[in-house]
Amino acid sequence: MNRRTLIKGSLSAMALGGSEGFSQDAPAQPSLVELSKQLQLHKTTAEALTRLCLRRIAEIDKAGPALNSIIEINPEALAIAASLDKQERVGPLHGLPILIKDNIDTADAMETTAGSLALLGARPAHDAFIVHRLRKAGVVLLGKTNLSEWANIRSPRSTSGWSARGGLTRNPHVLNHNPSGSSSGSAVAVAAGLAAGAIGTETDGSIISPASACGIVGLKPTVGLVSRAGIIPITHWQDTAGPMTRTVRDAAMLLNGIIGMDPLSRDICPVAAFLTDYTSLLASDSLRGKRLGVVRDMAGSHPAVLALFEEALDKLRQAGAVIIDPVELPNMNVLGRLSFVAALPEFRADLNSYLANRSAQVKSLADVIAFNEQHRDHEMPYFGQEFFEETERLGTPEATATGIEARLKVRALAGPQGIDAALKAHGLDALICPTNDPASKTDLAKGDKDVRCCGTPAAVVGYPHLTVPMGFVGDLPVGLSFFGTAWSDALLLSLGHGFEQVQPAFRAPRFLEG
Repeated sequence: MNRRTLIKGSLSAMALGGSEGFSQDAPAQPSLVELSKQLQLHKTTAEALTRLCLRRIAEIDKAGPALNSIIEINPEALAIAASLDKQERVGPLHGLPILIKDNIDTADAMETTAGSLALLGARPAHDAFIVHRLRKAGVVLLGKTNLSEWANIRSPRSTSGWSARGGLTRNPHVLNHNPSGSSSGSAVAVAAGLAAGAIGTETDGSIISPASACGIVGLKPTVGLVSRAGIIPITHWQDTAGPMTRTVRDAAMLLNGIIGMDPLSRDICPVAAFLTDYTSLLASDSLRGKRLGVVRDMAGSHPAVLALFEEALDKLRQAGAVIIDPVELPNMNVLGRLSFVAALPEFRADLNSYLANRSAQVKSLADVIAFNEQHRDHEMPYFGQEFFEETERLGTPEATATGIEARLKVRALAGPQGIDAALKAHGLDALICPTNDPASKTDLAKGDKDVRCCGTPAAVVGYPHLTVPMGFVGDLPVGLSFFGTAWSDALLLSLGHGFEQVQPAFRAPRFLEG
């Protein structure tokens, strides 16, 4: 397949009024910020951008390299775009086509299934709060992205990017490699230019890991900054939605569109003081004087990744950052186990509560387990539902008490005794390390390989985590992570933006066969 054919009619061409695509050596497609300016200057329209995205999805996602990142197109997208073109602009997101993950409720013609056949045909009665916010901002909801089914909580042998409803999503850089998960489709779609931005969700690594694996920006906000209402849950202590984009400024702009006080959300902390314009806090010299701690124990041992990381550290120093190397985070080896003990009973309670309010054929986790058994050929052709079954067995007061104890302990170890202690001991602004090692080959028969990811400490305590492109190992991208204390989202975005100015590392994918 000729790649020039695949990328014919790029966002760049449409935004600038052209009608043909660009060549293999063309620059990356426009960012959300750039497209917003094009719309504001009437150099393009929401309908034109939406048509182009739909054409790219047809040529690249459904045909050509067949990335399979989109689980469903919004049949109303063009009508919404045409209507928005007739309205007065309400803000910078007005008219921009955005994708959202298929575990985020929409009360429209689209399904919300978490990739499971069990929820097909039972559309939610209400939009998730963040969907309400996006509609209010004038976004064109282009469609839903594929994901690791049930956000990778079904089985220890699951394959990231696969769901019974959506099939397998492929890494756009090297097609036989994994896109990571669970926000696989969102990351792949943004990297491939099927939309200029997408919303993912994370419990532990599900935004930052696929963002890194696909070479884009991903922000897991502080838990509570973004409403969880109307998002299929794993645990309210860790779940959050967040932006996935090609630049940090785009991530800040998209974050602006989804934050807001939600009276129905069971948030852990008040967020009114943090409802600000995150784009206004970005500066090109934001690294100057900032103290960044290198968490060597979380950086892995991959030689090429560590070599890239050393180059990144040099760039950070040249930009004026003070690098403290190494910084220790104690107790990191127990966080994953403790958070899992805590999350399973939380998952059962939170999912049962969510399903009770859906007009679905399944009303509880037990119902989902039974459905999967009844539809084993379609739901479990590659892996089972061991985590589901274990979780259902934990529906006892004793298991709940054990989970509560584990949650209290893991939050203390990761937060006050972990990230916060390290920041205080060294007078740091943030912690850094490589996000991931390069993505491994997809193997549906064996499931995910144990690829290093630094997501757990920030995830289990609900602190923010930003990954930005750091460079490439061969043909596969690797990200650089910034994470810190609660509500330091603006600081992390500013640091990431500063790094982006001195080390721009986004590269449009080439859809290599591998």
